[in-house]
Amino acid sequence: MSSNLLRSLSLATILSFFAPISIVSGSLAGTWLLTCIPGISEIGQITTNMLLAFLDTFGGGCAFQGMLTIGIVCGFVGALFDIYAFYSFRTQK
Repeated sequence: MSSNLLRSLSLATILSFFAPISIVSGSLAGTWLLTCIPGISEIGQITTNMLLAFLDTFGGGCAFQGMLTIGIVCGFVGALFDIYAFYSFRTQK
């Protein structure tokens, strides 16, 4: 395996893992901040509970495990896509 593939594969996997985790964490932080604003705190609380229920679905009852599951799957898919792109580019040369 070439060093270009390993470098590209590791970068794609790491970025594909952390992108959905940071998006979900940012969404949870944003909805939690909505709960601190009077008048729209109910909307923030409902949205936070919905996001946690969504993560519970993927984590078998634990929101943190759900977030890790989504991150691992996205990292795996990003790695597969990077391998495909690397070898299709190599065969076109």
